[in-house]
Amino acid sequence: MVSVKQRGEKEDSGVPVVSEHTLTNVSPYSILNRFIAIFVRERAMASSVDELRAEVERYRSDGLNTQQIADEMSLSQTTIKWLSSGGVGSEDRPEDIRVGWRSIAVKAGRIEAISYVFCDIIEEEIGEDVDTVVGISINGIAFAQAVGGQLDLDLAVSRSISDDGGGHISEVFAEVEGKKCVVVDDVLSGGTTMTKTVNNLRAAGADVKLCLVLANKSQRNEIEGVPLRGLVRVVTV
Repeated sequence: MVSVKQRGEKEDSGVPVVSEHTLTNVSPYSILNRFIAIFVRERAMASSVDELRAEVERYRSDGLNTQQIADEMSLSQTTIKWLSSGGVGSEDRPEDIRVGWRSIAVKAGRIEAISYVFCDIIEEEIGEDVDTVVGISINGIAFAQAVGGQLDLDLAVSRSISDDGGGHISEVFAEVEGKKCVVVDDVLSGGTTMTKTVNNLRAAGADVKLCLVLANKSQRNEIEGVPLRGLVRVVTV
């Protein structure tokens, strides 16, 4: 069981914030349940296609590429490309669900609370067979750092270098060669980013043990043969 530290209570959220006083017997899943309501509230208060397209163009004008825009909007890269192309027909419109989790992201204590659940899943899936946590830039980095801090793991960062090209393992953070890695990101849609990351890590000599995401928008349970776990699964039925 993951130990939780408390530095006080946040009455507005009802969620303990991490601190120097240790609490025992706190279930990570009780923390997760408190955040599910946040997820549901933030899930697509649906924007119109025109509003989404305008948002994409605003990010384009700021210099962001397709993957970076997808990260910002919590949509798949396929959807971003469709919005960018001006597609309007329902026959070619990709299925997608927009997941908003800004209520979590604005508080470091909330991100750390989520990390307890990630840590519990890591323990359940692979035990102590891990020495490095890899955060996918940009949204996975904060969660990876929090997980690494709880489990005393090395921290590595993977980032995309182009829409169509591969990724880059930052040389500022930990090396991954010969390391047993867990990969962390926020949202998985089509799996393009996670697939590239797993392949890049393997090419760099890493042994990828597990992939973790905050929200899995697919029916997939593995990426390139690596187990995939999401804290919540968000799919169209």
